[in-house]
Amino acid sequence: MDMNEYEHFCSEHINGSFTQSSCWTEVKDNWNSEYIVAKDKDGNTVGTMLILIKKIPFLKTSMLYAPRGPVCDFHDRNALRLIFEQIKLIAKKHRAYTLKIDPLIDENDFEAIANLKSLGFAYHGEKVGYENTQCRENYRIELNGRTAEEIFQSFKPKWRYNIRLAQRKGVECKFCGKEALDDFDTLMKQTSRRDGFDMRTKEYFAKILDAFGEGAGLCMCYYDEIPLSGALFIDYADTVSYVYGCSSDNLRSLMPNYLMQWNMIRYASDRGRRVYDFCGVPYWYDETHRNYGVYRFKQGFNGKVKTWAGEFDYTFKSATNFCADLMMKARETLNKSR
Repeated sequence: MDMNEYEHFCSEHINGSFTQSSCWTEVKDNWNSEYIVAKDKDGNTVGTMLILIKKIPFLKTSMLYAPRGPVCDFHDRNALRLIFEQIKLIAKKHRAYTLKIDPLIDENDFEAIANLKSLGFAYHGEKVGYENTQCRENYRIELNGRTAEEIFQSFKPKWRYNIRLAQRKGVECKFCGKEALDDFDTLMKQTSRRDGFDMRTKEYFAKILDAFGEGAGLCMCYYDEIPLSGALFIDYADTVSYVYGCSSDNLRSLMPNYLMQWNMIRYASDRGRRVYDFCGVPYWYDETHRNYGVYRFKQGFNGKVKTWAGEFDYTFKSATNFCADLMMKARETLNKSR
């Protein structure tokens, strides 16, 4: 397989995602992987798909997962059929019992949803929030070729004020590589303790930076060389994605998060990208949820919530799927009891 051809199609397609990039396998190196390139009768590439493979030795089987895949026109039934033919071969090769996908399909694209269901996929549009592997709701700014000044003027007045305040107070925002990883990790640990979530390791963040090279980086804010906030971003498929973020417990009145986001949005605009993606805003519609503050902060930058269709599953072996589900539920119960 020509990986340059695969990567070109995925990175240029409107439904492309960095989690479908070949680079993502370097991050998820604890999974095996397979690639699909589907071509029409004229030899034109009409779809690609990265499939991650997790072996379950006890059951002599494996589960397949294509994060944000496949990449194709979901209204093209022939392209979907060609992709699915290769999926079945990969499932047979790895004795797979199930495949999970969560493609970039709008929740109201009923034709695309119907096309996947016609292939035998079970649609789980009822899942909300953390029930999904990937967040269904992202907050995004469609840049649409606007200048940085036009985008800045679209922000809510308080947000513009806070960005200027950070600049007046001497907060410095700069783009970094792995040399700032220790600072980023320190801030992530503070944020994890403050907000009560499990964080990724510094080694995991390093894998992302190594895998995507110039297509990923850290955006860091400092005051007198003290790290105040940080973000790990990925620039892929005409989209700059804010993948991980963190901030200090101290000097929050200097508004570093506002300046940091503005610099990443401007970064995307200066490079002519189509979208700046703040990524997940689960439960954005529930003002009582502890995550609502995340949505409220992002909302001031005048984007929109984009809700994806969610997850689809295909079952290859019903009996194995039943046993594997029981094992997964038992493991979850055990972990919660510890």
